[in-house]
Amino acid sequence: MSIIILFFSLVVLLFSVIIHEISHGYVAYSLGDPTAKYAGRLTLNPLKHLDMFGSVLLPLLLLIATAGQGPIFGWAKPVPINPYNLRDQKWGSLKVSIAGPISNIILALIFGLVIRFVPVSIFHAAPGVFLIFSFVVSINIMLAIFNLIPIPPLDGSWIFLKLLPDSFDKVKVFLQQYGLFILIFLIFFGALQGLNYIVELLYYLITGI
Repeated sequence: MSIIILFFSLVVLLFSVIIHEISHGYVAYSLGDPTAKYAGRLTLNPLKHLDMFGSVLLPLLLLIATAGQGPIFGWAKPVPINPYNLRDQKWGSLKVSIAGPISNIILALIFGLVIRFVPVSIFHAAPGVFLIFSFVVSINIMLAIFNLIPIPPLDGSWIFLKLLPDSFDKVKVFLQQYGLFILIFLIFFGALQGLNYIVELLYYLITGI
């Protein structure tokens, strides 16, 4: 993978995870929780969102370890949310959690449909634009799927734990304590490689390529 392609893929990943986190914050704000707003996190300024491991080190390590073939994951610092401020106490936290993956799906659909319906000749004249659009689609599909895995600290865990009966309290405690270690283990030992096939399928369904 060339340095230029590496640079653009990391930039797309960074801003995709930032939009993901901002979406959490805006939905929380719309439901009555201004915590993210007061913390200055409803901004596209990357310095407000960077997580040294999730935003920088992990994507770089994955790019090196897979020779640029992926899958490439990452995350930004979670926006602060106070669930007790939410007007919808029953489903508010779930709505906030699902907002991030939905934002990634929307980005993938917007850029993917442009690829599908813009004349091929335009992209032939500007191959760099096609490459960036392609990165946006594939990376955002990957982020949406990855974040729906039901392991803390990913969004899927909040949905999973919310729907899990109270009789599984020990499972909830275990996942909350050791979820990050389980996730890192799965990433670096290749257990999530199967996500690539799902990404490729969804990429084809959206773009037709």
